[in-house]
Amino acid sequence: MNRPFVTVVSGLPRSGTSMIMRMLAAGGMPVLADDVRAADADNPLGYFEYEPVKRTAHDAGWVSEARSKAVKVIYALLPELPPAYEYRVIIMHREAREVVASQAAMFRRLGRSGSDLSEERLAAVFTRELARTEEWVRTQPHFATLTVEFRSCLERPTDAATEVGDFLGGGLDIAAMARAVDESLYRQRLVGS
Repeated sequence: MNRPFVTVVSGLPRSGTSMIMRMLAAGGMPVLADDVRAADADNPLGYFEYEPVKRTAHDAGWVSEARSKAVKVIYALLPELPPAYEYRVIIMHREAREVVASQAAMFRRLGRSGSDLSEERLAAVFTRELARTEEWVRTQPHFATLTVEFRSCLERPTDAATEVGDFLGGGLDIAAMARAVDESLYRQRLVGS
């Protein structure tokens, strides 16, 4: 199916963006990704990143390659996407404290230190920054957005796949998308969740 827009998967780090990219690939959508960042213990099924995206603020030339494909773009770079293209943006939402806990676990495994902020403060900063970016995106005529809740996607993958497929105009294999969700990778849960 021809999709004359760029499908963007965005959100906070560790919010399920790789999961959605994997779902899209399984459903038959071409993805713009490379193997620069290989799968590891934190994302054993792959990151689905495209290295040129990281340089978007200085060089957004890669966007011309992304039409009719899905590409992962961190939330902070959404305002850098050139307005000459139409975008369908899937924004992942995950409880910010789980995002921070997942990042902390990844940094520990890599032997790196994280932010100097407390986990509570960092979660508040992430929540505020994402909300500000989403508010801006909704005012832009070249963006259409769909919010996908991380937990809901894991608990009801067929519903999430159907919603995403409809947002992108249909033509994706919904059953294959749902099968691509691996709930065993939901490792940083809030206590009592």
